[in-house]
Amino acid sequence: MKLILVFLLSFILYAKSSFITPMEYASSLYKNPRGIGCDNCHGQKGEGRLVATYIHKKKKKEFRGSAINNIVFDEFKDALEHSKRGMPRYYLTIEEIKALFFYLQEIKLENDK
Repeated sequence: MKLILVFLLSFILYAKSSFITPMEYASSLYKNPRGIGCDNCHGQKGEGRLVATYIHKKKKKEFRGSAINNIVFDEFKDALEHSKRGMPRYYLTIEEIKALFFYLQEIKLENDK
């Protein structure tokens, strides 16, 4: 919880010198960080989603984007910095990674209300 508060405070301070809110910035990053949005594979709220189905060796297979709205920051950051199982490497700054994590935490809080 302290980690979230630290992020929130840093975004509030950042917002004073910006023309968009931290949530607007984070939302735009989530929807299009570098040409393809996180929402395409991970869903509107980071819940994960089916991306594609295909046939491999006569067996039906699925490619799914994992849920990312329930992981801790270090795991989230690691996934963005090291490409894994179909996850593209976006080369995001630490501020962008924090903004994306902040966005998912805020969406989660809104859904839990």
